[in-house]
Formats: sequence, structure tokens, C-alpha cells
Amino acid sequence: MASVHTLPLRRAFVTILMLGGLLASASPSDAQGFGLGGRFAWVKSDVDVDSLRFMGGQIRLLSQRVGIEVSLDHHSESLESLNLKTTETPIQASLLWRLGGGRAAPYLLGGPGWYRRTIKVLDDTSNPGVTATEFGWHAGVGLEILPSRHIGIHGDYRFTFLDFNGDGDAEGFIGRLLPGHRGSMWTLGATVYF
Repeated sequence: MASVHTLPLRRAFVTILMLGGLLASASPSDAQGFGLGGRFAWVKSDVDVDSLRFMGGQIRLLSQRVGIEVSLDHHSESLESLNLKTTETPIQASLLWRLGGGRAAPYLLGGPGWYRRTIKVLDDTSNPGVTATEFGWHAGVGLEILPSRHIGIHGDYRFTFLDFNGDGDAEGFIGRLLPGHRGSMWTLGATVYF
């Protein structure tokens, strides 16, 4: 069953990469303004061995140096041996700080996130299931390639569920200053700016 879902994901990933390569020859220009886009995310938590693939989208509002991104991702999986279906929907609001301009713009990001998980019984349609929402902070680093004024292709790495309380287990001076985390997230996406 995993191979059925992997093939469309692989095709979409290759399509985004090919589109980015074709558009890279266009004249460079800073993207500014309002943008809508789609993305893929690979999420890994401390308790799961494998990362999960999510599909979603984002809305971006950018200036030359700062921006705001609101993203929503979705993952659903049926576990027929357990007669359960799990659905995960993280929503993140991020402040983007662009570290450069031009065709390739690295950025830092961070902000709050709401992570919703629903578990339902497969053969009981009358039961709405159990839903839980967790709140957590995230932060990361990314790169957006701007092949034209209206197209942006981005990728970033985010630490999720940051812990600023300092549990005392970290070693060294720098280790005690940095926050801990309970997961991580890779994203790859494209945005059309208006």
C-alpha cells in the first residue's frame, strides 16, 4: 500500500524540481508581496522511527527583509490491522527573516504551531473519534530561490516542539543555552507571488 502513495509523491517532487530548474534561467528579482503555494513536508518525532510525509500549502506575505508564513499540512493513514485511521494536521505561523536578497535568499524562521491529531475507528462511522491538539514553538533555517518575480521555490529545516525550560541534561556551556526539541521537519515547496 505504501508504494501506491509513493509514486504520485515522487512524480510531484520531480515535477517541482524540474520546474525550478527551468525557471532558474529567468531574470532574477526579489519576490515581494502576497504568495500562495504548495509544499511537501517530512516530519520526524522522537517517538517515531520513520519520518512521515505530509502534503500542504502556505500563504506568505514578504517584504525585502521580513515576512510572515502561515502553513497547513496534512497526513492521513489507515491502520487496518488495528482498525484505526489517524489524521494529523499541523498549522504553523512563522516569522521569516531574510538574510539576503537576489536570486537565492537564505532565511531564518520561527513561531508557534498547533498540531492536531485525530484517531477514528474504521468500521464505526457513528463515532467521531478522539482529537487532541498540542501547542509548540518551532524554529529553523531555509533557502528560497527566486527565479522570477512571481515564483519562489523554498526548502527549510525546522525544529519542532522547542523546550526553553532547560532540563539540565545538556552538556557544556552552549548545550545548556540552546533549547531542546521533540521533533524536526523538512519542507520543500513552491510559491506563486502576486
